[in-house]
Amino acid sequence: MPVSCREVLLMLLASLGGQVWGEVGDFTPCLRFFYMETPPKGMGGEGYQPICQRYRNQYHFASLYQRQRRATLYSAYILTPGGGKRPRNKWMYEPQLAFSGASPEMHSFPRRGPVDQNVVESQAVLQDYISSSYTKGHLNPSLHHQTPEDRRATFTLTNVVPQRAASNSGPWAQLEAEVRARMDNYCIGPAYVVTGALSYLSERWMANRVAVPEYMWSAYCCPSYNSSLPASQRPYFPSYAAVGRNDPLSGGEIVPVDPQAKASVRGYDVRRMPLDTVETILQQRLGVHISLFHNQCLWAGVVVS
Repeated sequence: MPVSCREVLLMLLASLGGQVWGEVGDFTPCLRFFYMETPPKGMGGEGYQPICQRYRNQYHFASLYQRQRRATLYSAYILTPGGGKRPRNKWMYEPQLAFSGASPEMHSFPRRGPVDQNVVESQAVLQDYISSSYTKGHLNPSLHHQTPEDRRATFTLTNVVPQRAASNSGPWAQLEAEVRARMDNYCIGPAYVVTGALSYLSERWMANRVAVPEYMWSAYCCPSYNSSLPASQRPYFPSYAAVGRNDPLSGGEIVPVDPQAKASVRGYDVRRMPLDTVETILQQRLGVHISLFHNQCLWAGVVVS
């Protein structure tokens, strides 16, 4: 069987002492999901692994994952206009995280029987969420996509984090719908989104295995947008961001609590903010300079409608 150039490269890298399997460890095949094909700078570090998320032999988005915490730092994707109906839940995992030389194609969890121990050790599994107080919080939400394949591809556990239900179905869901509507109405061409999780200063865990975030955060870059924006929408272009609370007992320094909010969602507030503000928050928490989009998305062009 002929050997592809990519397979030759993988074998060469392995022979030099590194292990590069499937699409783990390399964003090169899916750079198109980042503005100017540039992943966020300053995010990650030792132990984090880039994943090109592949479903039905197509790349759909990118994620930065850490095995030790069984947690995703962020997912990056292109928001497609129109949205779509949420597909039936069919949760998947990443064989490439569990097995050397495994296919980069995400696989569905078995309906019956145990999950392979290599999968359990390398990533979060459905069992971790059973009897927990957390829901599976999408970083790349299915409602930000149009095609059935794009929507289904978001249902891999390497694209979710433990998220409180009051956040997931409350203020954070409202933010996701707001961003989709804004991009649908005013963004012309691709809208680049990076959504991630910010851990506690003192790590907290679900099922003693999966790191729990204290905050969710998201930022978008719309390179080309309608020049006839209403005055109310001008502050939101070409980029904007938000941080949401995932713990009602967290302090109010990053995201204040609205005491007038309904009791069912009180403490799960979402704070909208400019791009540089969320980068400063991430920088203060992570201790490194953060740049989510190339040149702050400032090279974006305005398209006259």
